Amino acid sequence: MKKRILAFILATLMSFTLVSFANPEENSQPALKPIIIQGAMDVETENLVAQLQNVEKITYGGWFFYKGTIDDYPVVVAKTEIGMTNAAASTLLAIEKFNPLAIINQGTSGGHDPSLHRYDIVIGKKSVNFGSFRSEHSDYDKGIHTENWIPMDINVSVDGEIKELKDFEGNATLIKSAKNVMNTYKKGKVVEGVIGSADQWNRELDRIKWIHEKYATSVEEMETASAAQIAKTYKVPFLGIRILSNSEVHDEGYDRNSGEYCQDFVLNVTKELIKEYKENKDFLQPKNISTNNTSIQ
Repeated sequence: MKKRILAFILATLMSFTLVSFANPEENSQPALKPIIIQGAMDVETENLVAQLQNVEKITYGGWFFYKGTIDDYPVVVAKTEIGMTNAAASTLLAIEKFNPLAIINQGTSGGHDPSLHRYDIVIGKKSVNFGSFRSEHSDYDKGIHTENWIPMDINVSVDGEIKELKDFEGNATLIKSAKNVMNTYKKGKVVEGVIGSADQWNRELDRIKWIHEKYATSVEEMETASAAQIAKTYKVPFLGIRILSNSEVHDEGYDRNSGEYCQDFVLNVTKELIKEYKENKDFLQPKNISTNNTSIQ
């Protein structure tokens, strides 16, 4: 009797094994890599979260991720919280936990470029950390001269090698995809530009002018370059997209609605990426990723 029971158990286990390996192609289908969309605040994420189907809220430490689908493709909206350290931590978690196809960091910003106004959108051909400086020695009572501070490179580990970078280029393919839908945006103009990031909120016009002239910044905010640095380390395609929510240059005050307008545009960019992926799954392969950096004068 015991031998019969043992034989039955073995036969059952073998049948399960055969079923599991009967169609190896079907079982080995890789999971789709999600698109990560980042925003620091509710005003930069809540509309995108509302667009997700089958949404699931996931928490890692103090950071929230909303996992769902758009057009039947996996998308994760990450609320990074405000600031460079928060953005870096959230980006690292997003990459380690979700293995993304690409990352879009988006949201509100303050204008630097005099040619831009509130509600204009900047597609980040580059992002730069304008909060990294060194100063030459100066004795006591000689004053503080921030205009003489010297920008420092950012040390980034790529393939175990430390590289000193001036800035972080947006992925060329992602920029092209964003430009494909720029005509859908009607609240202002859409341009390519430089997104400046630092744990700063500058309102002094001379300071804004100095940063703009030194770094060619179009806007300033507190997350993009930090997130781009982590994405660079992991070789994940990255793009920053920022709307001018205000401009000290033109005395244009903050408008909360700008966050909604940016999300609407980023939703169209995301849909474009999903369409392009379905047409060509290799459209974001490394051969399409630009890695050159331009020096700051």
